Amino acid sequence: MASSEDQYDSDDGMDDFMDRFKTEGYENGFSENNWEEEFDRVPMFMKKAPEVIDPKIYPELACIQAMIHDEDRPPEEQAKSLKDEGNVYFKEKNYKKAILSYTAGLKKKCGDQEIDTVLLTNRAAAHFHLGNMRSALNDAAAAKKIKPDHLKALIRGVQCCTELRNFGEALQWCDEGLKAHPKDKKLLELRAAADKNKRAAERDARKAKAKEKKLHGEKEALLAAIKDRGIKFLKSHQRGSDSKDEGSSAAISQLSLDGLSSQEVTGAQVFLDEQGSLHWPVLFLYPEHQQSDFISAFCENNCFIDHLAVMFGEELPPWDADRKYHPQNLQLYFEDEKNETLFQVHLETPLLKVLQHKRFYVKGGTPSFIVLVDGSSFRKQFVTGKKIQGL
Repeated sequence: MASSEDQYDSDDGMDDFMDRFKTEGYENGFSENNWEEEFDRVPMFMKKAPEVIDPKIYPELACIQAMIHDEDRPPEEQAKSLKDEGNVYFKEKNYKKAILSYTAGLKKKCGDQEIDTVLLTNRAAAHFHLGNMRSALNDAAAAKKIKPDHLKALIRGVQCCTELRNFGEALQWCDEGLKAHPKDKKLLELRAAADKNKRAAERDARKAKAKEKKLHGEKEALLAAIKDRGIKFLKSHQRGSDSKDEGSSAAISQLSLDGLSSQEVTGAQVFLDEQGSLHWPVLFLYPEHQQSDFISAFCENNCFIDHLAVMFGEELPPWDADRKYHPQNLQLYFEDEKNETLFQVHLETPLLKVLQHKRFYVKGGTPSFIVLVDGSSFRKQFVTGKKIQGL
């Protein structure tokens, strides 16, 4: 037993130590400049776990991690430690690392259904927050298989199905959950939302089907109207060919609405109005000036002069420097490239009559016409070597 004298000597030594501490300080102590950094190295006070745990910088944390991954401990303890590690990452919203920890815990195959269920449910939550809905749903289903009444797994399964827009499946999850938890507020809310979304999706599907049916009917009516008028089309690979199928009625029946779309950037296409008249996108070409005009809806019953009188009325286009493109000076042609023939079209002719001409073919969904100035030197040069016929 220590004597009173020994006790006195010990106390006296402490006094000397405290006196030195006041003047010399503690060489390993925190300073005003580094105390926050030092505290952040202590596991208890860390705000966020480091990406890489260096034992020299984080000795305490490295020791804890070594304990967590100690292979000599029972699988249940290892799985629980990995679950806790994953929870820390989850709270920090580091969902990828949380998934790794939960997965490592599941690989321990500890046999504890409670731990495995929580690991699966927590991993489902991490996948959910990363947007991996299918993986989250798989984990929720696996957790439910172990514990069919596990509330968190049931709720997560409903949420995943809802995000995946599988509202019928979401309702099934809700109904299973409500058997075990009939008064759970969250499940009741999710079921009401899933039922509402399911009804809305079914309504939208019916509308889409009706719209598709209507469009199909309009397409069939349009193609029938074109076929009845005997209007012929020329595909790009047929241009200048000797194919006997060129513009045939068989080719007409194979047309689609996409094939009738204009190749112009407007994307306009022929349509059938309520009165049964076709309206065509039409292209006027002015080769003398390398210019063009595009009319998106030229009614088949209108005459060419109806449009040209507007385009070349009081205000002439800026590219017409000589001011010669007046309606009374203009000549209109369509070209039969195969026979190198220009067919002159009278300006008072309706569009339909030209479209029905035996040598007129609609190319690229857009009837096109050449506009020249009567008596101009360019017209003379342009028609040289070509045959000219009237309608």
